[in-house]
Amino acid sequence: MTVLDTARAWAEADPHPGDRAEIAALVEAGDEAELTRRFAGPLTFGTAGLRGPLRAGPAGMNAAVVTRAAAGLARHLADAGHAGGGVVIGFDARRRSDEFAHVSAAVLAGAGFAVQVLPRPLPTPVLAFAVRHLGCVAGVMVTASHNPPEDNGYKVYLDDGAQLVPPADRLIEAAINQVGPAREVPLSDEWGTLGDDVQTDYVAAVVRALEPELLPADQRSALRVAYTAMHGVGAETTRLTFAAAGFALPVSVEEQDRPDPAFPTVAFPNPEEPGAVDLLTALAARTGADVAIAEDPDADRCSVVCDGRQLTGDEVGALLADWLLRRGVRGTYAASLVSGSLLHALAAAHGVRFAETPTGFKWIVRAGTDDVPLVYGYEEALGYAVAPGVVKDKDGISAALAVGLLAAELKATGRTLVDRLDELATEHGLFVTGQLAVRVADLALIDDAMARLRADPPARLLGREVACTDLAVEDPPVDAVRLLGDGVRVIVRPSGTEPKLKAYLETVVPVHDDAGLIAARGRGADELDQLRAEMSAVLGL
Repeated sequence: MTVLDTARAWAEADPHPGDRAEIAALVEAGDEAELTRRFAGPLTFGTAGLRGPLRAGPAGMNAAVVTRAAAGLARHLADAGHAGGGVVIGFDARRRSDEFAHVSAAVLAGAGFAVQVLPRPLPTPVLAFAVRHLGCVAGVMVTASHNPPEDNGYKVYLDDGAQLVPPADRLIEAAINQVGPAREVPLSDEWGTLGDDVQTDYVAAVVRALEPELLPADQRSALRVAYTAMHGVGAETTRLTFAAAGFALPVSVEEQDRPDPAFPTVAFPNPEEPGAVDLLTALAARTGADVAIAEDPDADRCSVVCDGRQLTGDEVGALLADWLLRRGVRGTYAASLVSGSLLHALAAAHGVRFAETPTGFKWIVRAGTDDVPLVYGYEEALGYAVAPGVVKDKDGISAALAVGLLAAELKATGRTLVDRLDELATEHGLFVTGQLAVRVADLALIDDAMARLRADPPARLLGREVACTDLAVEDPPVDAVRLLGDGVRVIVRPSGTEPKLKAYLETVVPVHDDAGLIAARGRGADELDQLRAEMSAVLGL
């Protein structure tokens, strides 16, 4: 069968008129190159679900692909003994997100599930909360988070309210592959739309978990916060949360406050990208804000600007952990293996359990034990779980509130978040983290580099002996290598989403007193640059 024949067969089974016409036009034009690109293989269903460009055909996000994904999810849930259970579906404000949510609702209802859809575009943490709050067997969030505007995605949560871990992803993908043509999937309009109660309940649960009343009301109301939703869906829920916690409403970046699927003011709607928080930083300076907070478009991550400087994910991760520990919150504190190791030092100093996990919140939220449940987790890519009893995933809104509470506490004594970072450096040493990311045109180059590293790892970095650990033989196995020495740590792994090989770098510089901090920062920056150069030579890309 030629690619033209394959495309015609797909178009005949596609339930969406616009998507059918898109494929038909390519067939009519005889554009075999584009059709080959679209039919080279389907989007892969992984632990994060589906994510890809909005376009017709099996390699894009469209109604037919979503229909078959929902049908596969329904089959998996039924096979797992959850037939007829409740499913809650949310969606962001990207193009076609509402359509894909309603298609999913019709498919799951057609399979006999009791389906409820959130009333409008709402943050991913609200959907993750709703899964457990409503006692559902699964949740679906239609979002591509901080991806470029031409993308969309499909994230699945199971009955524990957490993202998938293997083998659930493979089982769902196998079930999707057993689904017939999308047009033949049974549909039903017997699904409901939730009211505002779920958002209200989420806000109440977050505020209850973070106990703002432990801070005097006048200290909370005195804090000035600048905020951006980055053209996403977080603004309303964030304002409600801050108001319920007794804060003045944050002043928002007007140009970015309302949902806009084109994300017109940023090159990429990702707070990590250069320039993404420029408007927020300028607003904070104009208004004299004590702290500035940027959420990504689905509000599951947040970035922090203080004293004109964007803090790293590791810095915010350590600050929030320190805040909880000083509040006496005991339990398991967790971070992904590519995050900095200051959290480990903080946990040891306070005598609490620390857990290091593979990359991703699907592992972080499972790091607790029955005896020592998870109370906090973070990853360096701006993801934080400050209230895992409320949301078993990263949550930019609860993290934003926690940042506000910490900033207000510090302001009351004339200090800022940056001041507290300096204090932590004096107490525990200066932990300096960074990245080396090498993009390649051929993925085989990444495999070759990892093979070379495993076969012949460096014996020394920064002039210090380092030991090599192949994390591929750990449980669970991770395609990564750890290089660890006295005050130096490197994790090398392929990117899970891009053709890149990444090295996560860390150096620890002793700090003996406040006077030595400036010199320590200079030494830390120099060592990080040297470590980056040494690892670039080691990887040979």
